[in-house]
Amino acid sequence: MSENDYTPIAFQERRITVTASPATDHPPQRVLLGPGPSDVDPRVLRALAAPTLGHLDPEYLKIMDQTRELMRQVFQTKNELTIAVSGTGSAGMEACICNLVEPGDEVIICVNGVFGGRMKDVAERYGATVHAVEAPWGQGIAPEQIEQALKAHRGIKAVGIVHAETSTGEHQPMEDIAAIVRQHDALLIVDAVTSLGGIDVPVDRWGIDACYSGTQKCLSCPPGLSPVTFSPRALAAIDARRTKVTSWYLDVTMLRNYWGSNRVYHHTAPINMTYALREALKMVVEEGLTARIARHELHHRMLRAGLEALGLEYIPQHSLTTLNAVRVPEGVDDAMVRSRLLQDFGIEIGAGLGPFKGQAWRIGLMGSSSTRRNVLLVLAALETILRDCGAVGGGVSVLDAARSVVTEHAEPTMTA
Repeated sequence: MSENDYTPIAFQERRITVTASPATDHPPQRVLLGPGPSDVDPRVLRALAAPTLGHLDPEYLKIMDQTRELMRQVFQTKNELTIAVSGTGSAGMEACICNLVEPGDEVIICVNGVFGGRMKDVAERYGATVHAVEAPWGQGIAPEQIEQALKAHRGIKAVGIVHAETSTGEHQPMEDIAAIVRQHDALLIVDAVTSLGGIDVPVDRWGIDACYSGTQKCLSCPPGLSPVTFSPRALAAIDARRTKVTSWYLDVTMLRNYWGSNRVYHHTAPINMTYALREALKMVVEEGLTARIARHELHHRMLRAGLEALGLEYIPQHSLTTLNAVRVPEGVDDAMVRSRLLQDFGIEIGAGLGPFKGQAWRIGLMGSSSTRRNVLLVLAALETILRDCGAVGGGVSVLDAARSVVTEHAEPTMTA
């Protein structure tokens, strides 16, 4: 190509005009009462805005160490390998499974909602022979089901189960199941995405071998990291693998060298998200796990009393305190109600998934979103909308029903 082939127009500055709406320039303030994310405390947002350090900066490494120790406190574990995986809770799920499962391994996965089904899918993708133990959506897995499956399939390496099934609001009783899994010398993998920091998750006491969560639920941190913890038994299983971990990015045999004392570079950590997670975990510890769990319990009881006064029926067999799943009343337009909540009141709640699509509302009370004010706000908004469409008659004292719960118990407070 000759010099003359370059024309002046080829070097002209190209200007692109981007027209942004005010909504995209300045996202609106919502009251986040869906299945996640939850409201983020200003303390956490301020931490997120701190100056970015290098991922091997000595000061950042100290922050990593502090974050690890705080995660151990919230997981209630002494596990050395407790880290924050770069990615949301689904990345934590994949990290636990891809490190513990090799092609040909036999595993049991419990399925009673979307996220049990997702765990099964992930295990199959990594080559496991999966034996599904199932229950109808909205019901728990019985310990006897798992015991029967363990007896029917000898040599099971791991059992995976969802502690808090976000798609149905089912709170899975765990203690008896954990004991059965340990008796059969299998590893226990637990999804605590919608429970950690809001419901008791005593990893060491229950004998959980791998547990994962997400930052955006009860921890009230923006989405982007997944706290995970591996027991010494899990680490022994990882070290005894016959094959390399299939995922490079999620291979904890390398990640532990970065999070541990060796500080071997693996990938560039999400620095500012680590700041945010550390601050969110500090808030959990300052409030105290016992007090925090009690706060979630009380506000769930308030919400439940109000929703039942509206004539709404809870779906789960064992209801989560962090995620309330109720049936949409017959003849009521699910999407219309959620749209009005968002447009008229600035409140987000979740729709039903899978077989519950159009038939369920999922109302989250997680972390900073679990407040008395939010309970009364969403109840008053729902009452207004349901009255407008004729689904609620007169004389229903919804707010009084909720307030009556508070008179029975002292109102817990959050540390600001």
